[in-house]
Amino acid sequence: MVKSWERLAIPKADVSDFLRNADRYVMEGGANSSRSWSQDVAGFFPGAPLRSGSMKLQLLRALTSEGTYALHTEPVKMSHYTPVSQFYQDRAIFVTGGTGFMGKFFNRIRKEQPLAVNKVIPIEGDITRPDLGISLSDQNVITRMVSIVFHSAATVRFDEVLKVSVKTNMVGTKQLVQLCHRILKLEALVHVSTVYCNCDRPEVDEVIYSPPYDPEHIIHCMEWMDDDLVNTVTPKLIGNRPNYLHVHQSPGREHASERVREPACGHLLSCAREPEIGWLDNVNGPTVIIAATAKGFFRTILCHEDKKADLIPVDMVTNLTICVAWRTATTKSDGITVYNCSSGIQNPITWKQFVDCCFLNIRKHPLEDMVWYPGGTIRSNSLANSVCSTCMHFLPAHIIDILSRVFGKKPFMVNIQTKLSKASTFLKYFSTRQWHFNDDNTRELSSILSEDDKRIFLFDVREIHWPTYIESYILGVRQFIFKEHPSSLPLARKQLLKYVRLHNRVLLWISWLAKFLAVVLLSHILIRRSKRFSGMLFIMWDIVLRVSRMLSHV
Repeated sequence: MVKSWERLAIPKADVSDFLRNADRYVMEGGANSSRSWSQDVAGFFPGAPLRSGSMKLQLLRALTSEGTYALHTEPVKMSHYTPVSQFYQDRAIFVTGGTGFMGKFFNRIRKEQPLAVNKVIPIEGDITRPDLGISLSDQNVITRMVSIVFHSAATVRFDEVLKVSVKTNMVGTKQLVQLCHRILKLEALVHVSTVYCNCDRPEVDEVIYSPPYDPEHIIHCMEWMDDDLVNTVTPKLIGNRPNYLHVHQSPGREHASERVREPACGHLLSCAREPEIGWLDNVNGPTVIIAATAKGFFRTILCHEDKKADLIPVDMVTNLTICVAWRTATTKSDGITVYNCSSGIQNPITWKQFVDCCFLNIRKHPLEDMVWYPGGTIRSNSLANSVCSTCMHFLPAHIIDILSRVFGKKPFMVNIQTKLSKASTFLKYFSTRQWHFNDDNTRELSSILSEDDKRIFLFDVREIHWPTYIESYILGVRQFIFKEHPSSLPLARKQLLKYVRLHNRVLLWISWLAKFLAVVLLSHILIRRSKRFSGMLFIMWDIVLRVSRMLSHV
């Protein structure tokens, strides 16, 4: 049914090229919200009411007696809609990074469908080696059988050696694209990246930005430079980014094809639903600080509490990549399409809200093997944070290590605090800044899915209820990082009460000590500057000593 009509007087001579484009887009089920094509249409029809997002452009040509053409917009679904699950039936899929955070989704399959695991064929490889370390026979299997490729293999260590980072994230991606060019039935290559690749821009669109340096030049330099020279040029290559992990870009345009898509995600946290609520297996990003806080030996970090924390559950990113491959294979478009998977626009949460909610649940679900009462503060002043870090982190760490040596044990706490300091310094770049990641492509993809596919392959961040999700996240840190079973929670809560009492006593002792030192310091200053005060203080001490002697004889 036509919802609205807009009649536009357009000369016949101006519509021939447009009609050819219209025929092509109508046959493909709509305009697919292509920005470049929408701009072309706007050029033909400057007064046309074009819509994007969930509104599909459907074009009807109706030559009227006045020689005008009619254009209308209405929401339409793709003709012959193929459910996502059905699309993947009997397809061979190649996944890199299957041993990483986003690849470990097989435990639930083993439990619920043990026979389905037999469909998984491990391919031995190493993304840093020539030809990805894949044997010739396995390459032949991939090029003959595979039609969908998911590339998520990468190094995500913030302190990774530059040469390793370039070889893994740049050379490895280049080699994978070259392999994909040989795949006979390739329908989609989905490359998973981070939205912070372009963290030098306050607003990031879903486009491929030109890299600051030619990737081929960087690759060539890493081949002949020694380590000392690499360390010298690294600050220049990094520029105003936090480190070189965020310098590498998506597959270079010279290697890409029209079948490439790139989901880019924010800070990855635990699973919201699958394969298990709260599941995670690494301590990258904010998780390393939250885990240390839960143990009780990390208590201060530099952070602007009103900035948005672009957090995203790892399974939502996985669901998005699955749907992106489906969309890529079932529609036609030119170039690389980027899908920003972030929560900052549709369902924002600030760092203060995140940290406060984490503290609440850390105390509600404490660790059994904590070192001290979990707590802390986020600070916006760099100097104050540095002073507190020295007093609360490194001073106690040195005391603990001295006691460890006294009792013949290996010192460990200073080393841990040094690593945490590096992690917090890296996270500081993100916790003191804010970005605007546009996600129009991601929203549009969600809008065309059927209700069943939206439920099964959930990646709509508006569905996240942050308090509930963060509680599951803390429980996941407890169970999957520290390997503490939920059954140990009653005992852990009893131990927490002991730490609360001890923590309060220590705070009281520190308060008394601080007051005593303040009195001593003030007295010292007054004695040096005032003879009268010095005489009064001498008389007071004499009286105290006399009274104490009298009491001792009673």
